[in-house]
Amino acid sequence: MSSGPSAAAGSTAAALRHVLSHLVTPLLMCIGMGLAYLGAFHAPEPHDLRVDVVGSGPRAQVLAQTLQDKGDGALSVRTVPDRATAVNHLRTQASYGAYLPGKHPELLVASASSDTSATVVEKVFTKVAAAEGDPLKVTDTAPTADGDPTGQGIFFLLVAVSIGSYASVAVIGGAGAVLALRIRAALTVAASLAVSVIGVIFAGPLFGLVDHGLGGLWAMAWLYSLGILLIGVGLHTFLKRWTTLGVMVLFVMLNFTSSGGIFRPELQPGFFGALHSFWNGAGFVEGVRSHVYFGGHALGRHVLVLALWFVVGLAVMGAAGLAEAKRRRAAVETAQAGAVVGSAEAGGAQGRGRHVKAEARTERTTRKSWRKNWKRRPSASDQDRMFSTGREASFPQGQTAFGGRRYLRRN
Repeated sequence: MSSGPSAAAGSTAAALRHVLSHLVTPLLMCIGMGLAYLGAFHAPEPHDLRVDVVGSGPRAQVLAQTLQDKGDGALSVRTVPDRATAVNHLRTQASYGAYLPGKHPELLVASASSDTSATVVEKVFTKVAAAEGDPLKVTDTAPTADGDPTGQGIFFLLVAVSIGSYASVAVIGGAGAVLALRIRAALTVAASLAVSVIGVIFAGPLFGLVDHGLGGLWAMAWLYSLGILLIGVGLHTFLKRWTTLGVMVLFVMLNFTSSGGIFRPELQPGFFGALHSFWNGAGFVEGVRSHVYFGGHALGRHVLVLALWFVVGLAVMGAAGLAEAKRRRAAVETAQAGAVVGSAEAGGAQGRGRHVKAEARTERTTRKSWRKNWKRRPSASDQDRMFSTGREASFPQGQTAFGGRRYLRRN
């Protein structure tokens, strides 16, 4: 009766330990998200933000040097000879603002490159113009589409495609773990295709984030999503239940914060700025910007980043295939060894069974012999003759009678 409550208590304790061990994952996610997002976004400060001052005279030179000195590393100021050069720098993302001093000062920006960077530059040169007593005119040389007035729509498209991709990893890697690796690889291709098509629908017909270039956007979205899926599904072979955390670190915590979709690396701590140069989210965001707004400038470099992540995904899947093949061979060898031991034990059991059967047959034979001899015991008349003659009568099977008593002669 006492075993019931104790067994229930043991079961509850085991279940509680199981739940607590799994709570480690969301707590680590909470810590990671806080460190990543707050570390990247909580206090954006410009550093080496490239701006131009248009003009070649002493006035332009003095203004540029003054801004450089007062900026204390926040700005990287240079002079350019004319407006056309300044516009070209903006359209190639070589600078993020160009100031034309004079009686009617003008600031050139490219909000499609980064709306937050354009806002920071505008604040700086609004103060410069105000000090000279003139209103500042702002001209956007690369405006965003009408459906994306803040210029951050591409970032949120990145979020949607990323979530769809790494959530598919959980399904294919977890629920599909029993499937052959080639089938899981085919599912990753299909899932990434579906996610990229959904992303294009969001970007074009549904929200109008871009007004042209949907074909190129779809191709980059598919390549981006496929890289995430290949890496995630491959990692599941090694990480198991920690795959979700691992994929979130790679493609959410470090990815969104370094993509440049909200703040460019010139407004972020150096760690995230360094990631921006080679992380896949940055490759997608900057690739779409280049394709849609900047005439394909540096597009090849951004696509190369996405392609390299795709190659990494193929390598991870290949490593997963080798690891799974090794595990299967080990399982087969273990099963074969178990079969040999089992057959040996079965053979021993059969031998013991034959021995027991032989002993049983011997015992049955002995019992039959005793019963047969008992039936042939001396009769009363034989005993009377023995007593009348005074002799010992002999009987079969070693039985004798003497003095009216039966006994077995022991040889």
